[in-house]
Amino acid sequence: MTHLALPRRAAAVLVFGTLAACNRPPPPFVALPADPNNPFADLARQGILHTAYAFADPQRLAGRPAEAAQAISEAEFLAIDLSTNQRWTEMLPLVQIAFLQARPEWRGALGIAPEAEPQTVIDAMTRVRMGVGAGDEAAAAAALAPPLVTPGGAPSFARLSALPPLPQTAWAAIRAQNELWRIQRQGSRDRWP
Repeated sequence: MTHLALPRRAAAVLVFGTLAACNRPPPPFVALPADPNNPFADLARQGILHTAYAFADPQRLAGRPAEAAQAISEAEFLAIDLSTNQRWTEMLPLVQIAFLQARPEWRGALGIAPEAEPQTVIDAMTRVRMGVGAGDEAAAAAALAPPLVTPGGAPSFARLSALPPLPQTAWAAIRAQNELWRIQRQGSRDRWP
């Protein structure tokens, strides 16, 4: 009896665990806008490199709302992509979830709703960049509207122009960059014995 109880219990745990995994909702869809200057760019790789640079020193984004918006949209993208895309299976699990853990930090700094869909945030930040690029600060500020961003408008645009230090976000970005380099070095060694 004892010998049969353990395998049945293990089988039950396996079955219920598998069913629970099947009932999980799929990860949210995320995509960054294509780079018009380089339509074949690897946007995930660029996002890793840019966020590592941008968040390492808050002064790099001071007075640069378009670049700050780009870095926020890339962080939103990486929070999902690094933890769900099979491309990143070689990345350390702690690094894969680092942006997810840091997301409340950058969202809190900008007043972004905690429950906002990542793609909605990415799209809003893209509209900010387009507004700034067109010299239309009013359109850029309008992209930061409640309930997505509170208080929204010009005050939120001013926050984007003067982000505070985001240490968790910077840590996630630097670790992701380090992992990217490690994976690339490992791939080079595997190809060239």
